[in-house]
Amino acid sequence: MHAVPSALIPWLDPAAIIEWAGPWALVAVCFIVFAETGLLIGFLLPGDTLLVISGLLSHPQSYAPNGVFGISVWWVALLIGLAAFLGGEVGYYIGHKGGPAVFEKKESGLFSVKNVERTNAFFERFGGLTIILARFVPIVRTFAPVAAGVGHMNKWKYTLYNFIGAVLWGFGLTMFGYAIGFIPPVATFVENYIDLILLAAVGGTAIVTLWHYFRERSMAKKAAAAGEDVVTDHGEAEALVLDPEVFDRGPEHHEGGSPRA
Repeated sequence: MHAVPSALIPWLDPAAIIEWAGPWALVAVCFIVFAETGLLIGFLLPGDTLLVISGLLSHPQSYAPNGVFGISVWWVALLIGLAAFLGGEVGYYIGHKGGPAVFEKKESGLFSVKNVERTNAFFERFGGLTIILARFVPIVRTFAPVAAGVGHMNKWKYTLYNFIGAVLWGFGLTMFGYAIGFIPPVATFVENYIDLILLAAVGGTAIVTLWHYFRERSMAKKAAAAGEDVVTDHGEAEALVLDPEVFDRGPEHHEGGSPRA
């Protein structure tokens, strides 16, 4: 590949960004991945795209032998996978310690009881395997750890599934993005237009996050204006708690049918 004479967008010059961000760029990525499963606001974040782009940006460039992050893609993928695993463990801990009270919230741009119900439907259908499968389903991957904690899913079983999911999703999607970089046209595009990719990664994440937030907030306000109950009280929160036996089910439980609402 040839060197880039100048960035398409001067203030997004790749060399300047790498020099300025250093290891903090990877720290930011890891925090976003952690928040997607460790904090209840994580559903606002577009994790899948970020992981693939992180892997793609880990490809050697003429101005950065180890990619944008300055370290081997193996370390990038391992750290992202670790962040995903720790996020899942924190999410479980929050649910386990907080109990049903975690769901006692007012509908807003950061919380929606429908998101919890959607997550519960996945558990009803796939049982404990939801912890693995949810990694690839936006929104569900945010609420699944908390729902498992509130429902007191067996901790060791949860941790095993959380580890498998973190490896497949965090490590796997990052390496998938890296592998894409071996396709000649893609490699050339990354080399010549990395500034646009960086802009899409940073700006796109911010735009999608804000879009999700304001959409959820608007829906909550409309529901309140229509006189709907937009506050989850103690009784309603208790009803959202899954029975422990749900976590022991396999996907065959609802074979040929639909998950219970």
